[in-house]
Amino acid sequence: MLKTYIAMNTQLKNLQNRFSKDDGGAALIEYSVLIGLITVAAVVTIGLVGTWVGTQWTTLHNDLTAA
Repeated sequence: MLKTYIAMNTQLKNLQNRFSKDDGGAALIEYSVLIGLITVAAVVTIGLVGTWVGTQWTTLHNDLTAA
């Protein structure tokens, strides 16, 4: 019984040490959030620039056809 307890305790300590040293998951989440924010910013910027360009083309077209 004592051997089983010692073996289980050792395995739990090894598992705890392994998880406390492993920070790869946290870095992966941080990079994923960063990529998500960059993607959202890019989509918003492209949308705003696209709207502005469309307005400019419409204004140019109206000016040229009115002349």
